[in-house]
Amino acid sequence: MRFCSLGSGSAGNASLVEASQGITSTLLLVDCGFSQRELLRRLARAGLGIEALNGVFITHEHGDHVGCALGLCQRYRIPLWTSRGTWRAISHRPGAENFDKEALLHLVRDGEVVELGDLRLHPFAVPHDAAEPLQLICEDGRHRLGLLTDVGSAPAALIERLCGLDGLLLECNHDEEMLRNGPYPASLKRRILGSHGHLSNALAAEILAQCGHADLQWVAAAHLSERNNLPALAFRALADALGDSAPERILVADQLLGLGWQVLR
Repeated sequence: MRFCSLGSGSAGNASLVEASQGITSTLLLVDCGFSQRELLRRLARAGLGIEALNGVFITHEHGDHVGCALGLCQRYRIPLWTSRGTWRAISHRPGAENFDKEALLHLVRDGEVVELGDLRLHPFAVPHDAAEPLQLICEDGRHRLGLLTDVGSAPAALIERLCGLDGLLLECNHDEEMLRNGPYPASLKRRILGSHGHLSNALAAEILAQCGHADLQWVAAAHLSERNNLPALAFRALADALGDSAPERILVADQLLGLGWQVLR
């Protein structure tokens, strides 16, 4: 199994997860928070064309995650998975009225298992200010990869889902001190800091400390705020959480460049 971020942050999010059984392979796009032209450009940078995609999974309806998903899936006949609540929230978007729901739309819920070629998907509910947000665990029979962004708190059930992973994309949205002292209006600060907002470096580190283990091959900080965080701060928080003597296990996904292919071995 391998993973690639096409970009991560408030200006757009998209990730690729690919699994192969030798003669077959399956490629999933998780979130689609860019224009079609920009997404195609970023796919090409990852060495892929749109024809390689076997499915799209949308975690929630916010624009930096849903982006061009409806138009992309309709145009290229790519199956789309999302929650019922997310679909209701995006069903008013341009293009939704002509979307081929019967052929392309698959509604999923927390705890359901999705079989997609060489991948098995385990969506799970998270506390975030969206209609019915879901994050993902992806398996290929040998490895488990977790994707956790856009979440404001970490109840015990969520931590349990993240145990035993081989790789983890983990939101490190903000440094709390930078956010509190920064230029955002008070209402936006309250939203971000709330239980259904976004993970701070410190809270991400707490999550990692509870679910990280010796066999975790890497963790990638994601969804960093350009105004309220620094890559070095996110890196240090995760390194401290692991007590890490192998800093190469800790990566940072960039808004512009994303994160190159990471292979789980």
